[in-house]
Amino acid sequence: MSEVVGQSKGVEMKQDVFLPDDYRPAEDEPFMNERQIEYFRRKLLNWKNDLLEDSRDTIEGLQDSTRNIPDMADRASEETDRALELRTRDRQRKLVAKIDAALRRIEENEYGYCEVTGEPISLKRLDARPIATMSLEAQERHERREKVHRDD
Repeated sequence: MSEVVGQSKGVEMKQDVFLPDDYRPAEDEPFMNERQIEYFRRKLLNWKNDLLEDSRDTIEGLQDSTRNIPDMADRASEETDRALELRTRDRQRKLVAKIDAALRRIEENEYGYCEVTGEPISLKRLDARPIATMSLEAQERHERREKVHRDD
């Protein structure tokens, strides 16, 4: 993930919290202190910037590759590639919306807490999936219920 510092592409990052480059949230510090909040804010913003950059590259690539291909097999292959690329971009668009929601939770001081139980989400889980809205236990319960209802 590329490091973004200061303002980049219309995204503002707070500079009043000192955050060393090698900082990682630790269990022995207060949960969701300023440094942890800033760590996750930067992680989310960098991730969002990477996704948006990939999206711009895709759009440019699709515009450049609009050409007439006479061979049917080549044309089918090209269309399959385009469909796959567009499906990937759609998933990334949805991911950007989840990142925006996580950034809103940061601004509203709700980030890092399970939306079901209100308990803190583990730092390891947040580091692996910074858009998480549920603790691991709540997520597992949710998935078990979903699976049971899906089988009906």
